[in-house]
Amino acid sequence: MLDTTESIVPYLRPGQVVSLESTTWPGTTDEELRPRIERTGLNVGQDLFLVFSPEREDPGNPQYQTRTIPKILGGVTPACTQVGQALYGQVIDQVITVSSTRAAEMTKLLENIHRAVNIGLVNELKIVCDRMGIDIHEVIRAAATKPFGFTPYYPGPGLGGHCIPIDPFYLTWKAREYGLSTRFIELAGEVNANMPQWVVGKVIEALNERRTALKGASILVLGIAYKKNVDDMRESPAVELMELLRAKGALVSYSDPHVARFPTMREHSFDLQSVSLTPETLAAADCVLLATDHAKFDYDLIKRHARLIVDSRGVYREPADHIVKA
Repeated sequence: MLDTTESIVPYLRPGQVVSLESTTWPGTTDEELRPRIERTGLNVGQDLFLVFSPEREDPGNPQYQTRTIPKILGGVTPACTQVGQALYGQVIDQVITVSSTRAAEMTKLLENIHRAVNIGLVNELKIVCDRMGIDIHEVIRAAATKPFGFTPYYPGPGLGGHCIPIDPFYLTWKAREYGLSTRFIELAGEVNANMPQWVVGKVIEALNERRTALKGASILVLGIAYKKNVDDMRESPAVELMELLRAKGALVSYSDPHVARFPTMREHSFDLQSVSLTPETLAAADCVLLATDHAKFDYDLIKRHARLIVDSRGVYREPADHIVKA
């Protein structure tokens, strides 16, 4: 972000609007970008207009388009806010202004922290419910019938994407400047980060019950994107599952209709291509691990032919001897 700012500084001129859309800690726009811009001699709020307006999108969700998603905007000065609103108002149906760039920066963090903390809560409750013999997904569906005061969040094998697992900790870092700790954020992060290990534990238990060791077992992972119906693999918990399984001696393969070949990644390396789901490939696996619940998967086919399914997404509602919830 700062490198990008430095790279555009030589090209700034009076009358321009500079908008930061990347999620960041409160104070970034005013403390980091503004001084770099004003070193050029341009006065922010008079010669040039600086705003923070965070990106809002939900990949794979066809219900919303850029124009229809309300846009948060805060300017360094009132004039910056006014000009920024005029700019975005040409392409966005509703621009919501706040009092400052810091308020806008905190708004975006709150949105992501809200998800991270609530997902951490249901992930923790999933473990509790599992020990008690209760289906957490059944409980969530029932609670979601309440027409007020409850928002459903769903557990999984961990958090993925480039936002929710990372962005909340920008605030954790910044809060330390004020002598504060963000206990909810850090606890949720700990719970979510431990979910892949818990899922692998369920795989081991399920195999043990069938007198099969994980070492040498063939594990077919279904879905390696971080969420369903997209090809984005950034921070995908499915990839961490694959790493953990391989480290314990499992023979790992995967199937993902959105990722034909495992890409080159900074921290992960698998020389694998997506396996076609057929009765033969499903039956050949000692365990089919459902990690990402893509709509394109034929779940009836999987249920009929897989010898063992470990379901980390709650796809299969009806209990079956060969299906284990994780």
